[in-house]
Amino acid sequence: MIYGVGIDLVKIERMKQVVERWGQKFLERVFTKGEIEYCYEKKEPYLSLAVRFAAKEALIKAIGSAIPVSYTDIEVINVEAGRPLLKINGKLEEFFQEKSILHVHISLSHEHEYGVACVVLEQ
Repeated sequence: MIYGVGIDLVKIERMKQVVERWGQKFLERVFTKGEIEYCYEKKEPYLSLAVRFAAKEALIKAIGSAIPVSYTDIEVINVEAGRPLLKINGKLEEFFQEKSILHVHISLSHEHEYGVACVVLEQ
């Protein structure tokens, strides 16, 4: 059964502007150490940061306003083949257990100016 669906769109240039303005303070507030390292290994780190931010926002939309969520409790990781997965930690992990959310499906995409993410939560 579907618990929730969320989608988010992020303008890549906007992500670049925010990072350039707030720097490491912003990055550490929103992304895990692993996400930051992964993105900055890429030729275009802002593209990877933007889709990860979109994924976090999409997940938050999928759960509704049930609980406050820390962005760093949501981590986008990639399996060896490159497919993205969401790793859930902290209070959000407890919430998933309470609501019997068993599967998190995620799709990420980007094209020139925008990054997009879609998340489906399944019980």
